[in-house]
Amino acid sequence: MSTAVLAEQKPVVFYPESDGLPMSDNTRQFQWIITLADNLKALFRDRDDVFVSGNQFWYPVEGENEIVVSPDVYVVFGRPKGHRSSYKQWEEDDIPLTVVFEVLSPGNRGQELTDKFFFYDDFGVEEYYTYDPDKNILEGWLRGQIVLVKIPKWKIHGHVSPALGIGFDLSGEELVVRYPDGRPFILFEELEAERQQIQQRANKEQQRANKEQQRANKEQQRADRLAELSRKMLCQEATPEEIQELKRLLQMPN
Repeated sequence: MSTAVLAEQKPVVFYPESDGLPMSDNTRQFQWIITLADNLKALFRDRDDVFVSGNQFWYPVEGENEIVVSPDVYVVFGRPKGHRSSYKQWEEDDIPLTVVFEVLSPGNRGQELTDKFFFYDDFGVEEYYTYDPDKNILEGWLRGQIVLVKIPKWKIHGHVSPALGIGFDLSGEELVVRYPDGRPFILFEELEAERQQIQQRANKEQQRANKEQQRANKEQQRADRLAELSRKMLCQEATPEEIQELKRLLQMPN
C-alpha cells in the first residue's frame, strides 16, 4: 500500500501596496519627488534595463511583509520597465534598488530617517541621497567595500552620481540637478512651455518658408511667361496685347 506524500506548501503572505499615508506632506516635497522621478525616467527612456519609480513599497525578503520601506524615488539597474504593485526583490532576480532619493519635509522624524538609512545600508542600495528643500541641504552616501559611506559635506556640491551620471549644484538658493550634458532637471510645465516655444518658432519658420516658396513660384511663373513672350516676339507671333504684357514684365522688379 503506497503512502501519499503531501508537498509542503508555503503559507500565503499578503504584501500591502499602500500604508494609507500621502505621498508627500506639502507641495514643495511633492514637486521635488515628481521632478526627480520624471527627469530620471526621461534620462533612461532608451534603456530597457533601467526601472525608475517611487512612492512604492520595497520588499527585499520573501515571506517577510514587515521588512518593507517606501522610497520617495528609486532607480534599479538590471530590471525592465513596466508596472508593479510593489517591488518584490525575489521576483526581480534578487536585484536590490540601486539608487534611492528621499525628499524631506517638516514631518520627517530623525528616527524615521535613521531607520531608513540602515534599511538601505543593510539591503544593498549603492547610492542614497536625502534632500531637504526647505533648508536646501543635500546629503549623500555611496557604498564602500561593505557599507554606505557618507559623501563629505565639502564634496556634495558638484558631486556626480557614479551610477546615474547626474550632477548636483548647490550654488544657488535651491538645489539644481543636472543631466550628464549639464542641462538642469525641469518641471513638466517648464518642459511644456519649452515645447510650445519650439512649436511657435517652427510655425514661424514654416510660414516664412511658405512665403519664400510662394515668391519663388511667382518668379518661376514670371520667368516662364517672359520666355514664352520673348519667343513669340522673335518669331513675330506676338499680339499687341502680348507685346504690352512683355513690356510690363520687363519693367517689374525681380
